[in-house]
Amino acid sequence: MDIVISPLAAADVEAVAALARRVWQHTYLGIISQEQIDYMLDQRYRAQRVNDELGMATVWWDQLTVDGQLAGFVSCLLTGTPGEMKLDKLYVDPQRQRLGIGRRLVERVVARALENACETLILAVNKGNSNAIAAYRKQGFSIRDSVSVDIGGGFVMDDFIMARSLLAPATGPQQP
Repeated sequence: MDIVISPLAAADVEAVAALARRVWQHTYLGIISQEQIDYMLDQRYRAQRVNDELGMATVWWDQLTVDGQLAGFVSCLLTGTPGEMKLDKLYVDPQRQRLGIGRRLVERVVARALENACETLILAVNKGNSNAIAAYRKQGFSIRDSVSVDIGGGFVMDDFIMARSLLAPATGPQQP
């Protein structure tokens, strides 16, 4: 397998949005409504928004290909809190999950966080997404908070905020 992680380019935005839709349909349909899925995908993956983020100095998007085919992507950003980076999006093609792709993408974000003098990596994950929560625990994250955020359109994100210290290497699954 030829695995390559590279920065996302404007020409890749449509493929990433299509992969996001496949992943969300596979993952979230039993957790949130189809209406909320459509609303959130439109909010987060509209071409203009992603292209705008590609031009920001404090936001990064990367894609992972396997044998030339898009298999996953990740975005991260500096939160504005000194020493903290947010893993904002991490999605892997459902047919390629549990092959270490997500781990590689987390490692990419950890490296970027360290390059930017960050000591903590945070993320938000839907409370009903038990597979992702378990995967993040294996990567050294633990639950820091529980939030319910109004995102407009009559929808709410019901998430755990998970955090990982970057001061010491991850030692395996973390307890809440």
